[in-house]
Amino acid sequence: MAVTTFTEENTSPLPPKRIFKASIVDSHNLIPKLMPQAIKSIEVQGDGGAGSIKTINFPDDGNFKSIKYRVDELNEDTYTYKYTLIEGGGLVDNLEKITYDVKFEQSTDGGSISKVTSSYYTVGDFKLKEEEIKAGKEKVLAMFKAVEAYLLQNPEAYA
Repeated sequence: MAVTTFTEENTSPLPPKRIFKASIVDSHNLIPKLMPQAIKSIEVQGDGGAGSIKTINFPDDGNFKSIKYRVDELNEDTYTYKYTLIEGGGLVDNLEKITYDVKFEQSTDGGSISKVTSSYYTVGDFKLKEEEIKAGKEKVLAMFKAVEAYLLQNPEAYA
């Protein structure tokens, strides 16, 4: 097994508390409303915190029916979120699992910096294709930007 890790940073004019609450804590309610063409629904088994299982269901005409991940850590004080993709279309035969470590930090301009570290655990000597990784990152960034746009248009939401 090999592990390939990528780290991505994005900035937002929004403070960490708002963007974290909307994009992470309440994602199961907000994201299907903002992006129904991409996310049909998100089901939560548990209280949403560590140990919970989240199932993301995609529209019927999508590449995948659903993906399932386990919440490993959710800390609303430090704006950190860790989870592991454990089942579904996002895991090809040669991937054991994918872990994600998300952290939002205050930026000097009052906004925030999000740092996402993704670790891909491959089976055998399988090599990841860069275009597959890039496509996944673009989908996550699109969700982040949709939440950001919603919060900028609705200053009272998640305040």
